[in-house]
Amino acid sequence: MMKISSQLLLLLPLAMGVGIAMAFQTAINAQLREYLHSPMQAALLSFLAGTIVLAVLVFFQAAPRPTLNSLGQIPWYLWLGGCLGVYAISISIFTAPRLGFLTLSGLIMFGQISMSMLLDQTGLLGVEKVPVNWQRLSGAALIFAGVLLSLQR
Repeated sequence: MMKISSQLLLLLPLAMGVGIAMAFQTAINAQLREYLHSPMQAALLSFLAGTIVLAVLVFFQAAPRPTLNSLGQIPWYLWLGGCLGVYAISISIFTAPRLGFLTLSGLIMFGQISMSMLLDQTGLLGVEKVPVNWQRLSGAALIFAGVLLSLQR
């Protein structure tokens, strides 16, 4: 069990803000699709805007810049993060109007929780091993039950 600390009290709303931002992002990108007539074009424009913001932030960041040699030493599978982002954004834009935002968000959460439990259990990709227990499985099952309930309109 986690201890409640001032750091935890700061991290909880920040993490919740990610969920809020993702819901807004999906709604914005779904509307953007209407103007561009394609989920891929909407995703491209979304990523372009995000890339510009990141470029400005990195430009003003004090951290040292990577060299071409250091970029070449990054394992191949660590480059997949951007590809997974393309999948997540594009499929969200495509499915949100069809499933509804609540159902889509529930399915995204259930997918994240399921994969997170697998990563925790196995320690894959260097994450700290945390065994799956009945409480974690129950939490995932409750999220899935919520998704099923959200399908009832």
